[in-house]
This record gives sequence, C-alpha cells and structure tokens, in this order.
Amino acid sequence: MSGEKGYLPEPKGFATAAIHAFQDPEQWSSMSVVAPMVASTTFKQYGPANFKKYEYGRSGNPNRDILENCLATLDNAKYGLCWASGLGAATGIASLFKAGDHIVCGDDVYGGTNQLFNEVCTKFGLETSFVHETKIESAIKKNTKLIWIESLTNPTLKVIDIPAIAAIARKHKVLLAVDNTFVTPYFQRPIDFGADLVVHSITKYINGHSDVIMGVVITNNKDLYDRLKFLQNSMGIVPAPFDCYQVTRSIKTLALRMKQHMKNSLEVAKFLETHPKVEKVLHPGRPFHPQHELYKKLTSGCSGMITLYFKNGTLEHSQRFLSSLKVFTLAESLGGVESLAELPAVMSHAGVPEDQRKVLNITDNLIRLSVGVEDIEDLISDLQQALEKV
Repeated sequence: MSGEKGYLPEPKGFATAAIHAFQDPEQWSSMSVVAPMVASTTFKQYGPANFKKYEYGRSGNPNRDILENCLATLDNAKYGLCWASGLGAATGIASLFKAGDHIVCGDDVYGGTNQLFNEVCTKFGLETSFVHETKIESAIKKNTKLIWIESLTNPTLKVIDIPAIAAIARKHKVLLAVDNTFVTPYFQRPIDFGADLVVHSITKYINGHSDVIMGVVITNNKDLYDRLKFLQNSMGIVPAPFDCYQVTRSIKTLALRMKQHMKNSLEVAKFLETHPKVEKVLHPGRPFHPQHELYKKLTSGCSGMITLYFKNGTLEHSQRFLSSLKVFTLAESLGGVESLAELPAVMSHAGVPEDQRKVLNITDNLIRLSVGVEDIEDLISDLQQALEKV
C-alpha cells in the first residue's frame, strides 16, 4: 500500500512481531498460545529480599513486561516502559529534570501536554517555552534539557521534520522526545530518525478499541531507561495487569487496523475536499497538505486523522454539524475502530490559553475527525447528511 505511492517501505515483519514478540508459548508451563493473565499484586520470595523475578506488582508484572518488550520491538528499540496514561508517560519524562531546567516544546501539541508543562511543571520549577517548530533552535538556552515535539501535531496536523530537530538536539546536547501517537509505530519509528525518547498514548491507535487508558515511553538509551524505570516504580504511575493483557491482544491487529484507517481516511478527505461548505481539509496523505512530500519521506503511510475548517463557519455551525452525526460519535480521544468527531477549541484543547489557540488557528470552525474502520460508504453518507444541516 505505502511504498508504491512514494512513502517509505512498510516495516518488514511488523505484523509478525506484534503477534509473537516475547510471547513464545514455551516460556510458560501451560504452553498456552495466549500469555496468561497474572493479577497478583505480590509474589512469594525464597527468603527476605530473595525473589525469583517479581516482588511487588507496582515494581513489575509479567503482563506489563510482555507488553513493554513487544512495544519496544515494534518501535525498533530496546526498551519500553508503560505508564497509566499518555500524560503519565509525559509526567515521567518531565520528572527526569529538576527545578531550574528548561524544556522547549512545539507550540501545537495536545492540550493535556500543554497543561502539564504550562500549569503543573511550573509549580516544580520547570520552565517551558512553546515555540513554532522553526524557532526551536533559537529557543534553546543554557539550561535547556529537553525538546518535545509531536510527529504530526494535534490538532492542525503539521508535519514535523524529526531528523532536522534531532540534529539540533544533538548539536546542543539536549534530549529529544517525540510524541508519535497520531502516526503510530506501524507508519513511523522516530528512534530511527534520532529521537532519544518516543511517547505514545496507547489509549489511541495502539490499543485501538477505546477501552484502555495507557501510555508508553520507548528508548534505546540504557541510562534513560534505568532512570525512567526508577521513576515509574517510585511515582507509581503504572498500568494494571489486565489493561496490559488487553493491549497485548489489541496490538496483534494493529497493522490490519492501520491499513484500513489509512484507506478510509484518504477517501473521507477526498470527499471533504470537494464539498462546498468546507473551506480547507488537512490530511498529510493528500497532495493538498502543504507538507505532503515531507510526510512521505518520514513515514510509510497515514492514520485516520483529518482536520477540516468550515467555510465562514461559526461555533453554531460546528455544533449543528457535530450534533447531526449518526455514525461518527461526538467524543474526545481518537484512534479507535469507531469514527469520532470533536471540536478542539472547546473540548480537547480548551485548556490551551485562548491567545495561543488563535495563533495556532484552533478556531470555532475547526473540526477534528478520527476516521475509523467502518464501511466507507456509511462514513461518507453520514458526513454528507450532517454537512447539509450546517
């Protein structure tokens, strides 16, 4: 699907690894094809502080180990650490630093990330500068420790040149963290482009069924892994064993799901581009996206994310459109098998300061769609009837 259209080649062995990596049935006595679920919060020890592998559920669990190792493999990396949410993963990374340290963050990021850095981390003495991706290098200070970017920004879908930012990070000896939630490891692996840390909100595409909240940090750096492992245990921002069990099951179909998300979202984007009530459609897989060629150089395909602007649209128009949808569900989040639609200005990005939303063009007529894997005819028909009511 991807390579022949000018993208990078699809990752070889991805689907096989998602199904089998660290899940060989011969490693457990039952020989079960599906990894057993271990709910125990504690583990018997041979003697005081003399245990086989696990001592306490917060410190480690077999199901979490399987998932973390499998996810690291899918991202072409050595180490993975799962957290209780995507923001939990971001909190863990922020906790690597101390009062007086500085973070440079892309200006167009998830509203929760903005709030974490802007309103929470500041209370602990961390300073964050939110800047356009072209201003990242000029924003670096002597006390800068981290650059944080999103590979495909939320919600305006700007494509970030990860290799270029990685070169800046290396030049100034600062860490680079890439939130790759919107693109997924199936279509892009930022570690390959020089990222030190990769973050995914597992809640979204990786789990893909809107029934688990979780995050992951991926790295090849053993020192970073050890420090984050300590923080994961000390802060207790860990996922439950059953959630890890569910995600391990979900990622077995990640490759299949992402192919269908891509196929459906491209068809939806084509439809919206020709609709008279739509002013602009942003989809990195379409030629009309201003960074389409850059996107193809960095990925092997695209997910189901689309941003659209109504022509002469107001908040009332957006509300009318969203309340008229029948197959698309009006809800926050994204990346599930079901199609979702939301109004970032008053939903996912309501916590972003209003003046910053204006600069980013997160307006009342901006709609974010997460195109699912339903029948494409039903999705387009639903959008058509809702647009007629705008």
